[in-house]
Amino acid sequence: MAEVQLPQPLTSRHDYGDAEEAMVKYRESGTRRALKLGNRGPIRFSDTGELHSDIREAYSRCGFFIFERVLDQVELNDIEKDIAELLRRLPVSRGATVDRDGRPALGSGCQARTISWVKPLSDPIGGTQANHGRHPSRMIELDPPEDAPHEIVQVISGVLQFSEAYLRVYGHPNLLRVAEAILGPDFTPFNEVLWVKQPGLGGSVAWHQDGWTHWKSPSLDENTHGFNFMAQLYGCDAENGLWVVPGSHRRGKADIKAMVEQAGSDRLREAVPLICNPGDVAITNRQAIHGSFANTSSKYRVTLNFGFHRRSSVLNVKSGGVHNPITTYTEEYIRSRSRMIMFGINARKERYPDETPYDYAPMKDNAAGYKWDSSRMAELTDYNLQDIGI
Repeated sequence: MAEVQLPQPLTSRHDYGDAEEAMVKYRESGTRRALKLGNRGPIRFSDTGELHSDIREAYSRCGFFIFERVLDQVELNDIEKDIAELLRRLPVSRGATVDRDGRPALGSGCQARTISWVKPLSDPIGGTQANHGRHPSRMIELDPPEDAPHEIVQVISGVLQFSEAYLRVYGHPNLLRVAEAILGPDFTPFNEVLWVKQPGLGGSVAWHQDGWTHWKSPSLDENTHGFNFMAQLYGCDAENGLWVVPGSHRRGKADIKAMVEQAGSDRLREAVPLICNPGDVAITNRQAIHGSFANTSSKYRVTLNFGFHRRSSVLNVKSGGVHNPITTYTEEYIRSRSRMIMFGINARKERYPDETPYDYAPMKDNAAGYKWDSSRMAELTDYNLQDIGI
């Protein structure tokens, strides 16, 4: 990896106490089942340029797919360097305006939410009414190590305004071609965040389905609430990664609380983990039931998480309150937010001039207006006030 490294993990390692043996067996079983699903491999297109039918079938069947070796080592090094600097610029504590070096902290000049804190090894929203109550059951919470801080940063939102390396991943031509194949050429942004699940400290995320607006829509189908790409800097596994219930994106709104009660614990029986190597990018349907356990491992999980929607799912929809202020997603609003796709495409073009850039149809009338250089980063400040959550 690059010379700049993330902070070293704590020396102490935690497990699930009396439940550790059950957790070990659960991870082993889940990993075996995950690797048998047939939903992994490189991004492939047909001779006519369409997403390969094997990928479409596996994604539709499972609700997720692991695209292997999307990001090469050069790009991973760029990402790691940027993220190490972002972590160095974090506020020294919740509410602080300076970083460890006394500089203005990351996000200190932003209006939009930037930094999300969590108590080590906790589940901050499971069993609460947060996010429209879509996390109805709490995950197991563990006592943190004695040398653990009171709180840690787990999510950085609006991250495209802070990292050119992330912005370049956002403009990856093959990933955008996948988005077009699944959602149509007029697909729209959702949001972009950076997940940093620290070794021995990272909190859990209770089982949930992301969408909340369209469950009762007569036109509901398996792609109504869009998807997320999850690019992995270091890879992930059953101990530190996301878990997904295969096929659950096609069943409508689930009674997750009843599923947990039937399982007798937070170990949902059907769920499998994302098993990824560095540079792999998972695509996960937002309607799929998914969640993650506390990171008791000795490994970082660093995920570049960014999603997209079908335009018909968001145009003139009134939503918000989770990812953005309550508003109506007008054509003008969507176009303004979609400029980030154009900036991503052009930032990538500057770094990888030999690649064929993606041609984003909705904005091609003013493509020249998004030519990229680093001085334009200031234009991205608070862009995530226009996130498009449904």
